[in-house]
Amino acid sequence: MKLLIIGSGGREHAIAKKLLVSPKVSTVFCAKGNIGMKKDGIQLVDISEENHEALIFFAQQNKIDWTFVGPEIPLLNGIVDDFQAAGLKIFGPNKAAASIEGSKEFAKKLMEDNEIPTADYEVFTDYQAACAYVKEKGAPIVIKADGLAAGKGVTVALTLAEALQALTEMMADHRFGKSGDKVVVEEFLSGEEFSLLAFVRNEKVYPMVVAQDHKRAYDGDRGPNTGGMGAYSPVPQISTEIVESAVEKILKPAAAGMIKNQTPFTGILYAGLIATANGPKVIEFNARFGDPETQIVLPRLTSDLAEIISDLLNDQEPELTWSDQAVVGVVLAAEGYPGDYQKGLAVPEFEDLTVYYAGIVDDQGMMRSSGGRVLLAAAEASTIAKAQKKVYQALIKADTTGYFYRKDIGAKAQK
Repeated sequence: MKLLIIGSGGREHAIAKKLLVSPKVSTVFCAKGNIGMKKDGIQLVDISEENHEALIFFAQQNKIDWTFVGPEIPLLNGIVDDFQAAGLKIFGPNKAAASIEGSKEFAKKLMEDNEIPTADYEVFTDYQAACAYVKEKGAPIVIKADGLAAGKGVTVALTLAEALQALTEMMADHRFGKSGDKVVVEEFLSGEEFSLLAFVRNEKVYPMVVAQDHKRAYDGDRGPNTGGMGAYSPVPQISTEIVESAVEKILKPAAAGMIKNQTPFTGILYAGLIATANGPKVIEFNARFGDPETQIVLPRLTSDLAEIISDLLNDQEPELTWSDQAVVGVVLAAEGYPGDYQKGLAVPEFEDLTVYYAGIVDDQGMMRSSGGRVLLAAAEASTIAKAQKKVYQALIKADTTGYFYRKDIGAKAQK
């Protein structure tokens, strides 16, 4: 098989690398990809993820068996609809189904209609009304931009001042453009967070192993929200019973609800969950693989990823098997991220770690940083503690001048 991946980050690097392991796959192209992917034999295609017409032409000319969409923007722009209209196989939700991520309000309504446990909420388009509601409810409280904001449109406000500042940034200062014209204000839920992803084909749900992401920029879950500073799997503090409950009460009703809604979902459904005293509840849904969770979860998959997706595209039952090994991944970010950060930094090399590249560019054959999150370094071992030790020993040895990383990825699993 010849396959095409849409996207350029660490998530797409992990997907493409896993697909190349399959004996059934001869070539994996990535559009646009990044120079770091070439180390793993992934072929880069210089076509933007926004240029659907050129991507369709490439897939036709190169007789691509099927295409996999990594990021959310092309999904919300209808790339699946466009490929299908051209008679091409592609894995991911269509534009209507991708609204489960594209609109917090859509997702909340889906949960409400299908009795899926989540935080109580209100939706606002009026800034003054939102402020009045927040003052009435008090803190802690959660403020979310309705639309996409690259993982940064959520503020868990522990004080009233923080909540009002978040509303000002989103609705008055338009920090996230139109994504913040509408906000969802939610009750604060306490408990252990975890990520549960699943392959979905209409009403059929095939869950993956769980992971835990670290969203805050600094150790001890301090600082601003980011796209994710690292992750690990398994998550021993999340019991099998909690995961099974989440599959039965959240994932399966969500898939069934999307059909009832006349927006059937095919692709990767990501549920960001929290284990509360009253069972698991939904924080958010995404319509694609999470980043950095993908880089942690896929190495534990022992069955053939290409075969799984081929089976789903052909309405057949896939087989999923998983390793008991632990994986810990740490993101190396440019100093200043998620605010202003320097670009053009030399990209360090690591011994004995698996590296997934993200915000990098080719500078005359050398890798240079171009984004906030530059790479994720991952280690695999028999336990989380051993994987953690391995990844941090390598990071300490490397020259990470101009970068920062969290020193506590996986620490909660040690408690």
